[in-house]
Amino acid sequence: MATPGFVTPEAPFESSKPPIFEGFSPTVYSNSEGFKEKFFRKTRENPVVPIGCLGTAAVLTNGLYCFHQGNSQCSQLMMRTWIATQGFTVAALLLGLAATAMKSRP
Repeated sequence: MATPGFVTPEAPFESSKPPIFEGFSPTVYSNSEGFKEKFFRKTRENPVVPIGCLGTAAVLTNGLYCFHQGNSQCSQLMMRTWIATQGFTVAALLLGLAATAMKSRP
């Protein structure tokens, strides 16, 4: 069977090294970013999304507490507020994505 044209036939296959393809150079990330660093960087870029997430969790928790206490009027209000905070968070996420896309364009 013939060797494909895009693999260099001179280099023998070594399992410890990746295969060599002509015209392809893999990107090597020398600065690996951990979860904590990435979280703080993303929070600095778009601080409204984590605030919306925390608000959504707080409203949901309060609504479930009201439901557990038997206060149906407060529970209904909190569930409606929960939907509104979810919409706010999704809108903030989409606006942040759009701003990032516009910023990266030349």
